[in-house]
Amino acid sequence: MAMFKRIGLFILTNILIMVTVGIAWTIISNVFGLNKLNNYIPFMMVFCAVWGMGGAFVSLLMSKWMAKMFHGVQIIEPNNPNPQLRRVLERVHEFARRAQLPKMPEVGVYESIDMNAFATGPSKKNSLVAVSTGLLQMNDEQLDGVLAHEVAHIANGDMVTMTLIQGIVNAFVMFFSRILANLIASNVEDRYREIVRFVVTILGDIAFSVLGSVVVNYYSRKREFRADAGGAKYSSRQSMIAALQRLQSVYELPVPAEEGATATLMISNRPRGGIAGLFMTHPPLSERIATLQRGR
Repeated sequence: MAMFKRIGLFILTNILIMVTVGIAWTIISNVFGLNKLNNYIPFMMVFCAVWGMGGAFVSLLMSKWMAKMFHGVQIIEPNNPNPQLRRVLERVHEFARRAQLPKMPEVGVYESIDMNAFATGPSKKNSLVAVSTGLLQMNDEQLDGVLAHEVAHIANGDMVTMTLIQGIVNAFVMFFSRILANLIASNVEDRYREIVRFVVTILGDIAFSVLGSVVVNYYSRKREFRADAGGAKYSSRQSMIAALQRLQSVYELPVPAEEGATATLMISNRPRGGIAGLFMTHPPLSERIATLQRGR
């Protein structure tokens, strides 16, 4: 179960959207007699492309709201009585100015013993940087590295980039699940055909989405290296390395009972090998530290 938590709220939202679209399409096609169009491949390609990309962008538009609701993020105001939280706000805004963002991101904090942070939002003009209460245990140098890394995600347009990749994956997922459903349904008795098509379509959407997340997470890991480089640029290379080394020292300890569920665009997720490694949104911390030390 822990492995699936790391797939990320963004990917899970996409799965829910596509399943909802699949159910709606099945009902509409039955009511209006459009089932014959399911075998018309050019039509299905257009349908899947439109809804696949649409689902990804809907999840992008919902990303800030979902993050606030899922994690209980509390926005930090400039007059916050906590000096540590005011510093977090000031440093994020300073890094945002260095990155020449068109608008200052919202900055928030959420309750979690996990030492982590994430960036989200539909655009550079509408973004959020959130930090866990556990992250506040870092010293100023380490915290600067984390905050600059998250600002770099926004400056690099990673939210939109990952949405485009997710949209392409969504389109293929929807297309292949419907083709598979039609193939299987065409080989059963007429009275069972529609229910078989419906069930296989929904199960196919879920199964192919999980497989598609391997592709999405591969690109997510690549974007992390670029965000590390941006974090080093906006703060300093030493701050970025110090932040990752602190996370590495913490994550070498036993995994705590509570673990952040939003993986996409977080500062870190726990390194694991084997099949679980394919679902990691982040490269191992040791690789990220080595890359920064080499000056890349």
